[in-house]
Amino acid sequence: MDAMTDKENLVNITDDAIVRPTRDEAEDAVRTLLRWAGDDPRREGLLETPKRVVNAYQDWFRGYDEDPHKILGKRFEDVQGYDDMVMLTHIDVESHCEHHMAPILGTACVAYLPDRAVVGISKIAKVVEAFSKRLQTQETMTAQIADAIEDAMSPLGVAIFVDAKHQCMTTRGVHHPNVSTITTMFRGEFKANAELRQRFMNLCEQSKR
Repeated sequence: MDAMTDKENLVNITDDAIVRPTRDEAEDAVRTLLRWAGDDPRREGLLETPKRVVNAYQDWFRGYDEDPHKILGKRFEDVQGYDDMVMLTHIDVESHCEHHMAPILGTACVAYLPDRAVVGISKIAKVVEAFSKRLQTQETMTAQIADAIEDAMSPLGVAIFVDAKHQCMTTRGVHHPNVSTITTMFRGEFKANAELRQRFMNLCEQSKR
C-alpha cells in the first residue's frame, strides 16, 4: 500500500475527530481514568461519577454545537442615528485549556462600532460563550470572537479584551495562583484609531472598579 500524503493523513485525522463515541463509551473512559488515578470506580462514592462527568462535559463543551454566525444572524437597523461603540463588560469566560483540559476562568470586554445595524446585546455574550465552551487557548478564543463579529456583522471596528486565570498554571506545574493572562484583539477603527482604542481600554479598566 502506498504511503498516504500529509494532506490525506490530515483529512483522516479530521474525520476521526468528529466521530463522537457513545455515552456508554464516554462513561467507560471516565472509569478508566478513575482506575488510572488509583481509585475504584465500583466504590459507593464513585458509582455515579462517570454519569456526572459526562453530564458536566456536555455543559462545559456545548460550544461545539453552537454556531456563532447564526447567533449574530438577526440585526436591527433602527438605531436612531447611533454611531458610537457598543460595549459589554464583565462577560463571564468559562473555558478549558486544550493542553491539560483544566479550567480557564475570567471575564471579557467586547465592543464593536456598528455600521448602520446592531444586534441584541445578549448575542455578543452568547458568542463569547460559544467559543469559550470548547477546548481552547485564550489567544485563539480572543481571535475567534473578533472574527465571528467581524464576519457576521461587518462593523466598522471590533475590540476584545480577555482577562483570565488558567488552572493548568495555578493548580499544577508552576503553581502561581495569582497570575492572570490578558489577551486583546483590535480590528478596523479600533486598530487604526489609537484614541478609540484607548477609550475602550479605559472603559474596561473602569468596569473592574
